[in-house]
Amino acid sequence: MLSLVLQRKFVIMEGPQTYEPLTPEGLASRLGGLEVLRKCLGGVADQWQVEEIGDGNLNLVFLVRGTKGAAIVKQALPYIRLVGDSWPLPLNRAFFEYHALIRQAERDPGSVPEVLYFDENQAMIVMEFLDDHAILRSILIAGAHVNNLGTRLGQFIARTAFRGSDLALPIVERKSDTKLFLDNHALCNITESLVFTDPYHDAELNHHNPAVDGVVTDLRQNIKLKAEAQALLTKFVAHSETMLHGDLHTGSVMCTEDSIRVIDPEFATYGPMGFDLGMMLANLIMAYISQPAHRNSKDLASYQDWILDVIKDLVSAFNEEFSVLWLSERRGVLFPHSLFEDQQHDSSLPLQAKQREIWEDALGFCGIEMHRRILTLAHNADFESIEDATLRGELEAQNLKVGARLIIERQSIEDVDAFLAAIQITKVTG
Repeated sequence: MLSLVLQRKFVIMEGPQTYEPLTPEGLASRLGGLEVLRKCLGGVADQWQVEEIGDGNLNLVFLVRGTKGAAIVKQALPYIRLVGDSWPLPLNRAFFEYHALIRQAERDPGSVPEVLYFDENQAMIVMEFLDDHAILRSILIAGAHVNNLGTRLGQFIARTAFRGSDLALPIVERKSDTKLFLDNHALCNITESLVFTDPYHDAELNHHNPAVDGVVTDLRQNIKLKAEAQALLTKFVAHSETMLHGDLHTGSVMCTEDSIRVIDPEFATYGPMGFDLGMMLANLIMAYISQPAHRNSKDLASYQDWILDVIKDLVSAFNEEFSVLWLSERRGVLFPHSLFEDQQHDSSLPLQAKQREIWEDALGFCGIEMHRRILTLAHNADFESIEDATLRGELEAQNLKVGARLIIERQSIEDVDAFLAAIQITKVTG
């Protein structure tokens, strides 16, 4: 259970202050009085080195170095950085990110950066600098490897899904958490429109490669596909099962060869257990499909095979960890031991049913994410960095077709082997 002690450890309460965006030039003078930052960085504030490193869609991110160490300072902006002040966005997303991080740290220790300080008035989080870590998406584009990647991702998703739900949490804590995170409605609205709806019509901020015009026309004329996408949206808005990361992709994971840390949970909300799993699977599939543009013919097959192994490990680790937690930590209101173990009844049947439901949902959410990353506002570098326009179009078309198949056929895709067969329905070799 999340303790008040844990919350007080990081939150330094201050009087009301007028919000002001940080700048590289002014950061040291504004934050130089923070004892936690002075202790972490060393030296005097006017000697700190400040570099703006944020390249995301929403926030300011600074790397601050001192004589002793370094830290990350992240601050929300009152608008979507990718678009500008024409799309305002509440600053309280930093509040939700902070609360998500401390819960993830408790539910899967060592999986997220350590939070050092949080200032709600300035929408600012100071956190551990993940030295030597790189963004997973960049690692996959570069063709590098991360040991035990699928296993650690699967464990993280299973632990946060299970331990944030009515399967594990006391009912009062779970309902309090649900109330807290469902107030993150501005970012939920982005997901509901940008992810689930905009890919399937000509939304104002959509853009895509003209080479896939024909495939896009087919998708938007497919009534069954659009109906299934809306059924998945219904799941997302109506099934408040657990605390989600909400935007779990290869750009929100940082790695070394032997370490992973999950970052940026500002889209955290309560939703269906299969959502984070589906988002991560989608981004690994996109890494797989895009590889012909990033690898030479000698290395292509072996690296794609490694990505497929990562996917297998992820699904296996998720199912194994979820099963372990079901047997060892099922103390919530759902499927109580009084109905099963206490009567010498096997609880594996409802466990299997629950895992099947999560799997089907994850496949659908996976397909949705594959579509939105090609068709709506926020694309990813897996495809965007491909200079050969013809090859890029072929790979993006493959991605869109696979996504549609996963959405429509999700109930008949029994396991990870069938899933991997589905994503290899066509192959582009470069």
